[in-house]
Amino acid sequence: MVTMERVSVLCLSLLLCSLSGAELQDNEIIEQREVSPESVNVPEPQPCPSDLHTVLRDMSVKLAENRLMIQQLQTLNQEQNAKLAKYEVRMEQLQTLNQEQAAKLKEVDTHQQAQASELTSLKTQTNVTENHVESLRRDRAVGHVAFSAALSASGSATLGPINAHTTLVFKHVVSNIGNAYNPNTGFFIAPVRGAYHFELYICGPGGSYGSRAVLVKNGEHIFAAGEHQTDGTGTSANGATLLLEAGDVVFLRLWQNHRIYDDDNNRSMFSGHLLFPM
Repeated sequence: MVTMERVSVLCLSLLLCSLSGAELQDNEIIEQREVSPESVNVPEPQPCPSDLHTVLRDMSVKLAENRLMIQQLQTLNQEQNAKLAKYEVRMEQLQTLNQEQAAKLKEVDTHQQAQASELTSLKTQTNVTENHVESLRRDRAVGHVAFSAALSASGSATLGPINAHTTLVFKHVVSNIGNAYNPNTGFFIAPVRGAYHFELYICGPGGSYGSRAVLVKNGEHIFAAGEHQTDGTGTSANGATLLLEAGDVVFLRLWQNHRIYDDDNNRSMFSGHLLFPM
């Protein structure tokens, strides 16, 4: 833009110079004619001012064309800058979207891994349950269910006192016809709907803490047996007949802040058997 202005100034300067030169030549001719037209030689013809005007006009036209071209280039440059700005905004949006998609993909991958782990655990539990159900089915076909187990697997043992109710696991299994009793959990799971009879025998070691156990059906306390003898061991017993549905769970629970004792004489026992299916 600065170059075009310089060209314009140069053209105007040339025009002024040409006009000044022509005026001087005219004055000289007039003076020469006034002094002595006969004694002075006629000067050679000078370039016509119209030719200079033509050159200047052509240059002005070219200058205007150049200005128009510059304006068009400036407009095109502005359009290109606007498009570039739009492309940059779109690129930022795409980068943000890509980051969001990557985060979602990572979340989905983590969720899939958790689901795979959970599925593996469920498959393991399903296999155990299927094996247990199959065993119960075989026992149901026989129709005979009975068990009897002592608290201590071997030797003497005292459990408690504990400041919370605790499930008792009778580990020394004397009999387990039908395999409805689990010596690892202490749970008896009814294989069929029917009437069942259970008995519990509890031995306390004596001292400042008493002994007390509760017969529990599906989390509900049914009957309890307990005693408190400060000198020497003491025993208590109880029993109940229950109507159970297939899958109901029965177990013994040591009462909080109480103790239970057992030894090789199997003083603490848990027994049960199916009276008849219904």
